[in-house]
Amino acid sequence: MAAVRVEEVLAAAEEHEAEKRRSVTVEKELELEFDLGNLLALDRNPPAGLRGAGPRREELLRALARDNTQLLKPPPRPRPPTRWEQFARLKGIRRRKRTSLVWDEQAKEWRRRWGYRRAGGDPARAWLAEVPEGADPEEDQFARLRREKRERVARNELNRLRNLARAHRAGTAVPAAPLHPTGHQSREELGHVARVARVSTASLGRFQPRLPKESSEPPSRSGGRKRRFEPLLGNLAAERSRQLELLRDMGSKKPVLDITRAVNKQLRQEEAEAAAAKGKKQSQRGKRGRRQQRVGRSGKKSG
Repeated sequence: MAAVRVEEVLAAAEEHEAEKRRSVTVEKELELEFDLGNLLALDRNPPAGLRGAGPRREELLRALARDNTQLLKPPPRPRPPTRWEQFARLKGIRRRKRTSLVWDEQAKEWRRRWGYRRAGGDPARAWLAEVPEGADPEEDQFARLRREKRERVARNELNRLRNLARAHRAGTAVPAAPLHPTGHQSREELGHVARVARVSTASLGRFQPRLPKESSEPPSRSGGRKRRFEPLLGNLAAERSRQLELLRDMGSKKPVLDITRAVNKQLRQEEAEAAAAKGKKQSQRGKRGRRQQRVGRSGKKSG
């Protein structure tokens, strides 16, 4: 077995490393002129080694074309890591996606982590309630949980009415009712949601792909219903019933609740209270400043 010299091993390693670098890096004496719109690179460097190359001429031309193409389309640089990525790499933190289903020990089944029929159920219906630190030990915690739930439901309902009032003010359409979270939808609900999704585009669904059994006529935002006007003459019974209903409402002691008007009144009242509180704070600041000025002036006089 012939002895391998250390110089030969190092030379082979350097050649291999240079070949790896050559696959991604290209050095030219004169910079190339690029026309990116036409994907054109103009190389003004004189070709070296082509004269007298013989059969290697084609190989050298391919290598030259490869180098110029590499300069025309450099590989994208890796995105620098963010500060959080650097910190996570330093601390060994890995991102783990939380599943939407968890095991419920009470129901002995897999349930959703949030929302309807979530794992753990309603805390207000639990058989055990923990007394918070600093709370009154004589207070009924179950009643407190039920009261907090009623307050949350009322707050959500108020927010829903506010959104409806804002949408009514802006003149936008009220969004369609969502599907039931149980997964059992009727045919009417599916058709309604499909129609709303189709007409949500700017072209009212004219250029959207159609379902197999869907009609060729594009749907309208009003659901295909046309405005109907009552006849001016001939229907006395309907006119009499409308007048009687109007008189009944006028003579009734129970007031008619207008949700939109009530919500608008509530919004105006809250805005007025916020403005009054802001003005009160500003006036208190002004009084404090005037009081300090008076104290300073009295101190100067006494001195």
